Amino acid sequence: MERDMFFPRHEGVALGKLAERLGASLNKPEHADVLIRSVAPVYRAVDGDICYMLSRKNKSELETCKASAIICDEALVSLVPDHVPALVAKNAHAAFALAGQILHPSAVRPETIAQGEGVSPLAVVHPTASLEPGVTVEPHAVVGAHVAIGSGTRIGPGALIGNGVKIGRDCTIAGGASILCALIGNNVIIHNGARIGQDGFGYAPGPTGMIKIVQIGRVIIQDHVEIGAETTIDRGTMDDTVIGEGTKIDNQVQIGHNVRIGRHCALVSKVGIAGSAKIGNGVQIGGAAGINGHITIGDGAQIAALSGVMSDVPPGEKVAGQPARPIKEFFREIAERAARSGGRKAKGGESA
Repeated sequence: MERDMFFPRHEGVALGKLAERLGASLNKPEHADVLIRSVAPVYRAVDGDICYMLSRKNKSELETCKASAIICDEALVSLVPDHVPALVAKNAHAAFALAGQILHPSAVRPETIAQGEGVSPLAVVHPTASLEPGVTVEPHAVVGAHVAIGSGTRIGPGALIGNGVKIGRDCTIAGGASILCALIGNNVIIHNGARIGQDGFGYAPGPTGMIKIVQIGRVIIQDHVEIGAETTIDRGTMDDTVIGEGTKIDNQVQIGHNVRIGRHCALVSKVGIAGSAKIGNGVQIGGAAGINGHITIGDGAQIAALSGVMSDVPPGEKVAGQPARPIKEFFREIAERAARSGGRKAKGGESA
């Protein structure tokens, strides 16, 4: 089966031009006219592909590499075989990401499935909704009363846009997503099945059981945010839930009511953030980590996967474990336990 059946190879970008667009330098200028058509890993790259190298662990694969070019930093250029030109970049990972976007622009965000430009006759758009020119609404999507949608935005099949929602320009709302009680900026990507703006989990114990607390806040999603499939973001109780500019959220993340997440954060799959937590700018949270409610995670902090964060984390701190503590302390405890376990096994062997 064709490997590139979903994302066809580019017609070709000259290697010299690609280097310019990436801010990289070509170590073999005589290869400037070579056409690059796709990206691939080192081990299966073929003519027309570009790959990247971040460490020496791929060294054994390089000798047989058939790529048309490799992106790497200055320290690794000496490992690249003579027959393969190198694009030398200060940040090879970022340069490779940009190369992928140039060569496969259709893979950057969900594409239109069943509709060209305009509003499908099978969609339901309330007469009070305001759609700028260039908005696409695919079949079976529902756009509620007093919604405003900016030009270049695409609403996927079966998506639900609730009453009063505002969506900026050049956004993509993929199929089956639902957006309620939300204000969304420009160039936002929301993937399939995401749930934005449903009521938060709030109850007060009463004499006959749990009494629901009304959730009358909003969700504010700033520019250039990306939200993964099946992720849920609750609206605020009385204040707002806020997702800061440029933040990237993976699939199946749960963000509770009144949570405030700063700019350019990264949240990996299965992260859960309880209500009213505050996440600073540039925070990275590993998969399946849990963040307690009403705590503050400082700017630039890093939370390891599977961590349970019970209390505030200072800016720039790296934490791990359950409960989470400074990562050096966590690894020291692991090493000490391993040493004690090894000692017990040795004594057991001697007595035997």
